[in-house]
Amino acid sequence: MVKIRKNLDPAHCTMSLGDHLEELRARLILALFGLTIGAIASMIFGTHILGFIERPYVMAMGKWLHAEETPRIKSEMTTFVDLFFETLTAQLDPNESQIDPRRVEFMRKVSSDAVNAWIEKTRIAAGNKELPTFARLQTLAPAEAFVAYMKVSFIAGLILTSPWVFYQIWMFVAAGLYPAERKYVHTAIPFSTALFVIGALFFLFIIAPLTLGFFLKFGDIVGTASNWTLQRYISFVTILMLVFGVAFQTPIAIFILVRTGLVSIATLRTVRKYVLLGMAFVAAVATPPDVVSMVSLLVPLYALYELGIILALFAEKKAKQKEQRAT
Repeated sequence: MVKIRKNLDPAHCTMSLGDHLEELRARLILALFGLTIGAIASMIFGTHILGFIERPYVMAMGKWLHAEETPRIKSEMTTFVDLFFETLTAQLDPNESQIDPRRVEFMRKVSSDAVNAWIEKTRIAAGNKELPTFARLQTLAPAEAFVAYMKVSFIAGLILTSPWVFYQIWMFVAAGLYPAERKYVHTAIPFSTALFVIGALFFLFIIAPLTLGFFLKFGDIVGTASNWTLQRYISFVTILMLVFGVAFQTPIAIFILVRTGLVSIATLRTVRKYVLLGMAFVAAVATPPDVVSMVSLLVPLYALYELGIILALFAEKKAKQKEQRAT
């Protein structure tokens, strides 16, 4: 049975370590229960969600096909057609009346037109966000599509139930605070949820297409074919969605730390350079080994750190004005 302790006034009593652990256990169970319900609900719409997650890949691959791969394929196929009919013409016996050279030239023109029509169709499909078969994500194992489907459902369930999950997290934090400090926690819950969703979507629609485009072009530079698997792609995108979602909690965390007196604004300003260094390390570890992904996380992460300081300054100024009016 999950038992939640009512928040007690620290002026009259304190929570022991056992009480804190019991509170943590209860909150985790409730958060996981809500997450499970969200994941099950997401499975119903898993196909649509999977297409939603694949959109950055389709955007990046469509641009790559239009700019790089399609012209190369056209050049190779046109060269093949030309060589084929040149060889055929060279092998014809001019004294043989059964094969008319004009017919050979006609077939050559038809073949070239067919190649051009196929290339144009591929370009239109890429522009309409419908990739040709050879450019789609692949599966290399029987259960790979199923595993990717379940992983996407879990992440979608987490985003769907994020208000409930963040409520349980912040309620556990609030259990150890004074009553006057708990109001900041209640204020943080909706903002935490919004920032988590914004961070995840920011990566999916802004950062992911840029990063994937970089990887596709780099593959061209080193001469490798970019045949990505569905499971690897889903793992890459979902992990970084979570990373960006958590990273976007920085302003709220700073605001709570300052308002509860655990950290001062002066200290946050003093340690800026160390914070930037630490964020660079976190961005390097949490993202793939490329400069684009690292910078894409580091820049908004530090901007959010500064935003947290601004919010804390604004709240502190309002509190002082309130005190002055009261006196």
